[in-house]
Amino acid sequence: MKVLIVTYYWPPAGGPGVQRWLKFVKYLRDFGIEPVVFTAENPYYPTIDESLSKDIPEGIELIKCPIFEPNNIVAKFKKSEAQKSAGFLDPNPSFFSKILLYIRANFFIPDARMFWVKPAVKKIKEYVSEHHIDAVITTGPPHSLHLIGKKIKEDLGIKWLADFRDPWTSIDYFHLLPLTKKAKKKHFLLEEKVVKSADSVLMVSNHAKKKYEKFNTEINVITNGFDTEEEIDENLVLDTKFSITHIGSMNSERNPKFLWEVLSELSSESDEFASDLEIKLIGKLDDTIWHEEIEKRNFKNVSRLPYVPHNEAKKHQKSAQVLLIVVNDYPSAKEMIPGKTFECLQARRPILAFAPEDGDLAEILEETKAGVAIDFLNKNKAKSEIKRLYKEYKTEGLKVSEIDLKKFHRKSLTEKLSLIIKDLTS
Repeated sequence: MKVLIVTYYWPPAGGPGVQRWLKFVKYLRDFGIEPVVFTAENPYYPTIDESLSKDIPEGIELIKCPIFEPNNIVAKFKKSEAQKSAGFLDPNPSFFSKILLYIRANFFIPDARMFWVKPAVKKIKEYVSEHHIDAVITTGPPHSLHLIGKKIKEDLGIKWLADFRDPWTSIDYFHLLPLTKKAKKKHFLLEEKVVKSADSVLMVSNHAKKKYEKFNTEINVITNGFDTEEEIDENLVLDTKFSITHIGSMNSERNPKFLWEVLSELSSESDEFASDLEIKLIGKLDDTIWHEEIEKRNFKNVSRLPYVPHNEAKKHQKSAQVLLIVVNDYPSAKEMIPGKTFECLQARRPILAFAPEDGDLAEILEETKAGVAIDFLNKNKAKSEIKRLYKEYKTEGLKVSEIDLKKFHRKSLTEKLSLIIKDLTS
């Protein structure tokens, strides 16, 4: 059995977007499915991580198709395009940034990769005319790729699975875009058409699934996960200070304001806590958060690092006293399970999450007993939990009880995917 996987993000792309299907491709052969990867020839990747290339299985067929990238043009006008090209991340956007964001939001629907649909469909048709495939899989964002799958199904009758790695209209920044009523209507209409047209739909959380069930009954949930069985690193030791470590992007919408307030209050109440505390922020950090939340509070120990390669990020996870996960505070936050969640679970360090207490992330933390989720406005609970963690750190040492994480291993998740694909094509 052979499947064609249409993905924009592929090594050397870095960040969480590339890993879901890179790992699926890594293990699909173990379950009798041969993957063929279709991706962009000249993509715009804000983050590069060459280390991920080692996970590409030997001999995997890779098809590349040229793409027109408006972001390459934007980059010429911006010194920090990776952070500011999506103007909603900039708390003080320039007039030029506002104009670019307005154009992007209202004229590039569903996104700036819309220009890739026609050439990609043409190239896939040429490939299928000479090679048999049993199904086509599209993964988004960018959600333009789902329009490729929809067209291939309509024209060639090939079974199509649409994977929503992140939501479309309920993604964290959608409500911040300066959309006209007409543009917003078009987004919702295209999203509905894609979900209705797909033979099967894949989601990453149960709350996300519920939203789409009115459009399609063939919806399955496969979360993200972690890969490889970790070997014990004899040289790796825990941070000596009470480190609270966040790895990944933290923008103005992903800012746990009460956390900074609580840490400042606890530091004022206890010189020992102030001396022991270390805040570690690894990845892209909004300058507003840095200046208005961190610097002004004069924390004694703060580490700020830019994006680090995946392997290095995992070392920081394992050595942290406490791992911090923050979900954007937005209307559909309940359905968000950040990809880093599963590697945080694997690191077996206590997890402090700022997320809805009745959301999918909270459910996973409760099930695994690996941490706790705290609502965005629950300052008292945040303070109480940090005091508890600090007390354990000072006495018996912080640890997580042994938990069975097998179902979140990428190979187990790929086995689940293989059954869906085989059922789709039977």
